[in-house]
This record gives sequence, C-alpha cells and structure tokens, in this order.
Amino acid sequence: MLERFDDVSGFLDSLVRWAVEQIPGAEACGLTLERAGRGTTVTYSGELAARGDERQYDLDDGPCLEAMRTGRVVAVQDMTQDGRWGGYPERAVEAGVRSSLSFPLALGELSRGALNLYAGRPQAFTDADEAPGRFWAGQASGAVTVAWRMAERERMVDDLTQGMVSRQEIGQAIGLLMAQRRCTADEAFELLKGASQRSNEKLRDIARRLVAGHEEAVRSAR
Repeated sequence: MLERFDDVSGFLDSLVRWAVEQIPGAEACGLTLERAGRGTTVTYSGELAARGDERQYDLDDGPCLEAMRTGRVVAVQDMTQDGRWGGYPERAVEAGVRSSLSFPLALGELSRGALNLYAGRPQAFTDADEAPGRFWAGQASGAVTVAWRMAERERMVDDLTQGMVSRQEIGQAIGLLMAQRRCTADEAFELLKGASQRSNEKLRDIARRLVAGHEEAVRSAR
C-alpha cells in the first residue's frame, strides 16, 4: 500500500533514519505494520532492525509484535536475561540484538503497527528515550493514516468509475435486447439477469459480452 504513495513512503524512510539519529541508544529502527494478521516491515534503517524484525515474524512472537497487538510500549534491557516470547530472545542475540524499545502506532481501526528501536548492546535505552520514541511513533502513525485514507479515496473513485461504466454497458445491453426481442426494458433486464444466474457470471460481464458481440457483428457486416 505505502509504495503507491511516494511522498508518504519517502517520509517514513526518512523517519526511521531520523529516529536513529536523534535517540542516543538506537542503532537501528524498523516500522512494522500488520498484514493478514501478521507483522511485516515496511521500512527500516540499519540491518539490525531488519534482522530483529524478521526473527519475530518467523516465530510470530516478540516485543515489537507485542507492542503492536497490545498498544503498550515494550522495552527489553538485555535479551540474554529476558524470558519472554519463547525462543525469540536467543534468536535476537544470534542476530546481534541485545536490547530493544518498541512503540505501538495509533492507527485506530485501520490496522496495527509498531516503531521498533534496536541496539547491539544491553541497557542501551533509558527512560529519557521514551518521549522521543513516542514522538516518532506519532509521526509514523500520522503518515500511515494519511496513506490509508489516500488509498481508500482512490478505491472509492475506482469503484464509482467502474460502477458508471457497468451501468452504461448494462444499459446498452438492455437496449440491444429490446430491439432484438421487441420487449420492454424490464423484460430485457430479466433476460440479462437470467443469463447471469445460469452462467454464474456477473451481470456486467454478460452485458459487456453482448455489446461486444453486437459491435463485432456490425463491423463484420460492413
């Protein structure tokens, strides 16, 4: 979704870099969104974030997924001393992650997500990092929400345009049937509906094929 909107996507790419630059303990930052019930990284700064995120997705468990699903900030001071999330801490350490700080995104009913900060040393994050982390998570939430609204608006326009085209094609098909069968508009519509039900095709597809066939016949007769 985000890749369709260059300005939003570019802003988020910059945001994860700025978060690393302005939060002293952070060495890497990733942005997770939920798709089909699972997390996916839409952008990141630093390979440590990519590795830290992916280990969680493999297990469908971990601090960033907990932040995303619960709406709470999740801090890990030292992965080697943390017993949460099953096998994730061990896999995180293997990937070079020793501490992390994850912030939920405020996306309402649109989706869920999290901004994830990673470091290769333990005790990298302090209480002072929470305020700037929340700020950048808020910025990410706003950008993602804008992208979603843009996508919804585009779908609405597409649906409206498609609906107008479909009504036009159905109207043409009804006119053809009225001329061919010498019937009323209601009778012509019932003929189309019956054909749609018998073939298990959408009404607009039946109408489109009927109109296309008529146009082909007219061209052939010339």
